[in-house]
Amino acid sequence: MTSLYDVPVTRLHGVGEERAKALAGMGIKSVGDLLEYFPSRYEDYRVRDLTQVKDGERVTLLGTVYGQPSVRFYGKGKSRISVKLVMDRVVVTAVWFNQSFVKNKLVPGKEILVTGKWDRHRLQITVSEVAEADSERAARRGDLAPVYSLRGDVTHALLRRLMMQALRQYGQEIQEILPEEIVRRYRLLPRSQAIQAIHFPKDAESGRQARRRIMFEELFLFQLKIQALRRINRQQTEGRAMSIPMEEVRQFVRSLPFPLTDAQKRVVKEILDDMRAPYAMNRLLQGDVGSGKTVVAAIALLAAVKAGFQGALMVPTEILAEQHLHSLENLLSPCGVQVALLTGSLTAKQRREVLGSLQMGLVDVVVGTHALIQEDVFFSRLGLVITDEQHRFGVEQRRILRSKGLSPDVLFMTATPIPRTLAITAFGDMDVSTIDQMPAGRKPVVTCWRKHEQFPAVLEEMRAELRRGRQAYVICPLIEESEKLDVQNAIDVHAQLMQTFPEFRIGLMHGRLSAKEKDAVMHAFLSGEYHVLVSTTVVEVGVNVPNATYMVIYDAERFGLAQLHQLRGRVGRGSEQSYCVLIADPKTEIGKERMRIMCETTDGFELSQRDLELRGPGDFFGTKQSGLPEFKVADLVSDYKALEVARQETARLVADPSFWQEERYRELREYLRREGVLDGIVFD
Repeated sequence: MTSLYDVPVTRLHGVGEERAKALAGMGIKSVGDLLEYFPSRYEDYRVRDLTQVKDGERVTLLGTVYGQPSVRFYGKGKSRISVKLVMDRVVVTAVWFNQSFVKNKLVPGKEILVTGKWDRHRLQITVSEVAEADSERAARRGDLAPVYSLRGDVTHALLRRLMMQALRQYGQEIQEILPEEIVRRYRLLPRSQAIQAIHFPKDAESGRQARRRIMFEELFLFQLKIQALRRINRQQTEGRAMSIPMEEVRQFVRSLPFPLTDAQKRVVKEILDDMRAPYAMNRLLQGDVGSGKTVVAAIALLAAVKAGFQGALMVPTEILAEQHLHSLENLLSPCGVQVALLTGSLTAKQRREVLGSLQMGLVDVVVGTHALIQEDVFFSRLGLVITDEQHRFGVEQRRILRSKGLSPDVLFMTATPIPRTLAITAFGDMDVSTIDQMPAGRKPVVTCWRKHEQFPAVLEEMRAELRRGRQAYVICPLIEESEKLDVQNAIDVHAQLMQTFPEFRIGLMHGRLSAKEKDAVMHAFLSGEYHVLVSTTVVEVGVNVPNATYMVIYDAERFGLAQLHQLRGRVGRGSEQSYCVLIADPKTEIGKERMRIMCETTDGFELSQRDLELRGPGDFFGTKQSGLPEFKVADLVSDYKALEVARQETARLVADPSFWQEERYRELREYLRREGVLDGIVFD
């Protein structure tokens, strides 16, 4: 049977070359495209009882014209027509503005259908649409009419007419695409019925059921693509099953000066299971600031080395690389693991020594910045690649590092808690491990919200903390003064604090500094040379300053919850109680709610879920950067349970050999082929 995606829209009556071009501008080239161009909402043309209509509501009324219409002209080309309508013994006034042509339709004694805004106090309707009672539209006066997103010369009237025609001519040819057992298990409408009802619902309930079916289908097909790609990648990637001496790994874990949390144990098992499997690991490890990702990375690196491979850890900044080097040396050196540093700051001689040792296999683990992906870096036997704060590296940078070995296992780490909804969508091609538990004894950061006029009192609190020998951050959203935005800027705040705290040394860091300058400022702060660091959000990622116990975030309403939480994570990294003060005067309820949420919880995953609900998925990630799909009907926030179900069902389906062979799954395989997932793929 011919697919409706192969039937050009020009087969429909009234669609010539010009109209086809206009429809193509909306992505509609075939009848299949047209039928899947779903409405965003509905106009309610059902005739209502006036006693149930609220003031200001849009309403459709059926009435009889009573008397002659009154026409009044005022100004250039402006007019007002009014006429009395009788309905159920009630007389209301119908008014049209600048539509003098409707006068001819207003014949006394004639029944008409009017739609518009209801003024309950005046018993008046301001009409936007009118039809005679015996017209086609009036015959459908019980309808919920679809409202579409339009472009160019395409009108609603045209699109509705074409949609009706397409359903009449081709409705019987709409193929079911979901497996029969899925439709039955989740009590979904058949596809043809759902497409009919989503465009022209009989009532609100049939519209809801149609949306539910189409929403699930969208999420199911999206997850099917991801799960199929994962299976194909695993089949085509020549991974290596590492022979890991597990007793040595267990001995290392027992030797740690602290016990692993249950969450750490769980993710370590997931990672080691992947490393021992015959395919290349592709896993995302997410965990809140301070949840213990570094020790998990150390266990994975030790396992790779003991299995006879080398490991690489790539981080975004040199100072972070140095901190990771010291952590890994302390953990791994007692086990005989050689750890080296590779950054742009090495001398030519140091660099040659590290490169030679890497190539000869004398270095087991290398920690570095983007210097790791330069052309002259070669490994002896690279088996595990870890990237920290993975969103800071481009896809191409990560690919180059991966290419340094023969299909090495790859672990991406991030301290940005991502709601599960987005993790299984944006990172659907990866397995996701989550450390959702904090180590025992860690003191949560005390967070409070202050108004701008309370800033002097906040500075006095900071002074007391500095006098105890502690250090502080002050975070600002801008570098320099802006005429457009009334927000405090880093340079001004730095100057103000220099005057307020003459007895303390104040550092300044922002995005216009070079990487070397930023590292120099951070080194000075880390070593205690600066007591206070004024910074923009460039301080957000990764550096560990245990003595910093106080943070002020200026104009905090300008940041999302996830970013505020990341910034707050720079303090509370030592044994002393730490504090975070949000300076903000939010003008909106959402802004005020953000401040309240920040003060109520320090759980990054709860915050990220609340942030997603407040902002939406596109704002949370930045849609272009994240590659999040744009669904026609589904919503990642409100439909997250359906997304999870779709993921589970499609994972089970693609793992079943019958999926790739049996006739009942032909439509799904055709969908994957249309999407380019199966290009050149033949399954046994």
